[in-house]
Amino acid sequence: MKSIRIGGGAGYGGDRIEPAVDLIKHGNLDYIIFECLAERTIALGQLQKLSDNTKGYNELLEYRMEKVLPLIKEKNIKVITNMGSANPISAMNVIKEMSKAMNISNLKIAAVLGDDISNNIEKYLDNTVIETGDKLGAITNIISANAYIGCKGIVEALEKGADIVVTGRVADPSLVLGPLIYEFKWNFADNGLLGKGTLAGHLLECAAQVMGGYFVDPPYKEIKDLWNLGFPIGEINEEGGIVISKLEQAGGEVTVNTCKEQILYEIQDPENYFTPDVVADFSKVTVRQIEKDKVLIQGASGKAATGLYKTSVGYKDCFIGEGEISYGGTGAYERAKLAGEIIRKRLECIKLPVEELRIDYIGVNSLYGSSLKEKDFYDEVRLRVAARTLTKEDANVIGNEVEALYTNGPAGGGGARKYVREIVSIASILIPANDIKISVQYEEV
Repeated sequence: MKSIRIGGGAGYGGDRIEPAVDLIKHGNLDYIIFECLAERTIALGQLQKLSDNTKGYNELLEYRMEKVLPLIKEKNIKVITNMGSANPISAMNVIKEMSKAMNISNLKIAAVLGDDISNNIEKYLDNTVIETGDKLGAITNIISANAYIGCKGIVEALEKGADIVVTGRVADPSLVLGPLIYEFKWNFADNGLLGKGTLAGHLLECAAQVMGGYFVDPPYKEIKDLWNLGFPIGEINEEGGIVISKLEQAGGEVTVNTCKEQILYEIQDPENYFTPDVVADFSKVTVRQIEKDKVLIQGASGKAATGLYKTSVGYKDCFIGEGEISYGGTGAYERAKLAGEIIRKRLECIKLPVEELRIDYIGVNSLYGSSLKEKDFYDEVRLRVAARTLTKEDANVIGNEVEALYTNGPAGGGGARKYVREIVSIASILIPANDIKISVQYEEV
């Protein structure tokens, strides 16, 4: 029975490259995916593109391609990645120019387009925002709108001989489902197989997580050699059977429990996992250890897709100003609380227009509020003050006031720092799949 081997080469935009390089060198792969987009990532890419129309792709694209281009050519491995982010065309051109500079030839690069509906966003202003229930038109300063498209553009690119496929906002599992449909000639109407392929993609999309990353919780759950954590290999056969494994020399482990956690990761309803390709059903999946660091996963199925695409709309929301300062030794908590109260009253005194204010004591209540019982003594406490404001100028005041605690606050404050961030927020809407027109462009070296 035919099978192919796909490596999970990245689980987020800033992921490590060394484990992916090891997979390419030693994993006997047919494909490697680099999954590098989150909800806000593509909106931030659109901000970059607004400033420079040649930018907007993943900022580590050149770094990654410098490491992997010679190797994928040598090993005859195809790359599927959403590192195109807000600008797949520029990403494709960058890869082309890098290949030429490295004297790599006979390479076909594809850019999948169609997810960016920014130019037509006015058509959807009456659509309901999933998070709030309000109309999209209530939001101002929209800078991006990208639909989660499926794998059809990837399949088309592979059918046309692409060695590297660069996409924008393709759904994460579709990066794996595309090669499976292409290699096994699966029918786009066979929802059972699409559900199985979606499970394979979901297992690989977060890279190290299925190897023990985000799993460890000493002393209850432990994984060896996390410092050397590797990335996974998925071997998928034409019937949709999945074996997850790793390189022998890589740290981490592939176990029933690490795989089960990844299967459930970000899945609200295991019976109805909505993707643009299929509504996958993971509710009857079985997970079995067949060898050390080798797990067999079977039993996924699927139903027809909904015909609606989730679309992430990015907009300029606010600014956040932050300031931090530390107190240590006897009375650290009492001094930090006094410092926080000073800041609160100072902001009231100067009438700073603040949309929301948080005063946290890191190490005491910054994660759980007041739900945990306070101790009698804290060796060290770090005060954090953060506020949402509508202007950058107002946000700057927050850090300045915290820094002024050096000489205007309790004794012993140290390590103060301040910073301001412009916040891009995301609103989600559903749009008809028929509104999306997928196209693929190509460059050759």
